[in-house]
Parts: sequence; C-alpha cells; structure tokens
Amino acid sequence: MHVLSRLMFAIAGLVLMLLALGLILFGCWRLVEALITPGASLEEPLLGTVGYVVIAVAVFDVAKFLVEEEVLNGRERRIASEARRSLTKFISTIAIAIFLEALVTVFRVSAGNVSQLLYPTFLLVAATLLIVGLGLYQRLSATVERQVDAHDRSAEHKP
Repeated sequence: MHVLSRLMFAIAGLVLMLLALGLILFGCWRLVEALITPGASLEEPLLGTVGYVVIAVAVFDVAKFLVEEEVLNGRERRIASEARRSLTKFISTIAIAIFLEALVTVFRVSAGNVSQLLYPTFLLVAATLLIVGLGLYQRLSATVERQVDAHDRSAEHKP
C-alpha cells in the first residue's frame, strides 16, 4: 500500500508540473499572439501572462512539495521542527503567489473598472491572513517544541 501511495503522489506531482508548464506556455502564446496581431493592445496579454506564470509557480511548488515530501522522503516527519520548516516554506510560496495575483489583478481592474477592486482587495486580505496565521503557527509550534525538548532532556537526566 505504501508503494501505491508513493506512486500516486508521483503521478499527481508529474501531472501538476506538466500543467504548470502548460500555463506558462499558454500565457506566453497569448502574448506572442498579441505581439504579432497588428493594432492589438499589449496590456491585457502582458498582465495575463504574469498571472499565468504566477499561478504556474504556485502549482509547480505544490507539485514539488508533493514529490519531495511524499515520494522522495516517503516517511512521516519525526522531528517537529522539520515539519514546521517544510510547511512554512510551502505556505510562504502560496502566500507570495496570492500577493502577486492580487497585484496583477489590481493593475488589470484599475485600468478598466475601479468598482471591481473588491476581488483583489479580498485576495490581499486573504494573503495577509495567511501570513498572520503562519506567524501564529510558527510562534505556537516553536513554543511547544521548546517545551517538549526541555521535557525530553530532563527525562534523560533522571536516574
């Protein structure tokens, strides 16, 4: 069952990586189309390409996380600090992608209809809450790790 699980994560990771590549190629293709079309505006294709690349990076990072954590490591985290670092890296990448997508959306929407700025505002709020939640998680888990380590050390020194 363990081999099947690792195989499924490997396949899922590979599919996500290919989809990320597809997003980048699609965004670039839209930009090339705009460049070769006479009189076409480049603003939307440029911002769209940035959006596709940002989403592709986030999808690729999810795929990389799956492959590294579930396929290559293939074991449960034994050290809490190792799991915390891994989760922090993953959540940070997702937050950066959300911030970048919000920024691209702000530029896209503000050029047309300012009344539609609610969606990018919610994206910014969501990314901020994600960072605040990550900080809270870091603080709480680091505190618990120190307490557990101190308890383990004191238990080792007892006769």
